[in-house]
Amino acid sequence: MQDNRRLVYRYDGEFKRNAVALVHSGHSIKEVARDLGVSDWSLRHWIRLDKAGQGLKESATLASETPEQRELRRLRQENEYLRRQRDILKKALGILSVEMPPNAST
Repeated sequence: MQDNRRLVYRYDGEFKRNAVALVHSGHSIKEVARDLGVSDWSLRHWIRLDKAGQGLKESATLASETPEQRELRRLRQENEYLRRQRDILKKALGILSVEMPPNAST
């Protein structure tokens, strides 16, 4: 059974500033978003905030977390990412390992 909960990822201010800096250094938004695992929408939002001079702060929830809670959250996110990657590889292996019909020439 699939869990339909919506995952909410929170990023600290440094992560956001680094992502925006990558876009300003010439990389495309789509490329940076894909490489960092964030949505295009989030990255565009961070760029708008940066241009408006509002700063890229972390959420109040994130700011109130202890270092241990942050690490636990980060590890859970990484675990979820690795599970998705594993599932993709399993599906690819299943597709590639379909038995071929026996060769009629033998």
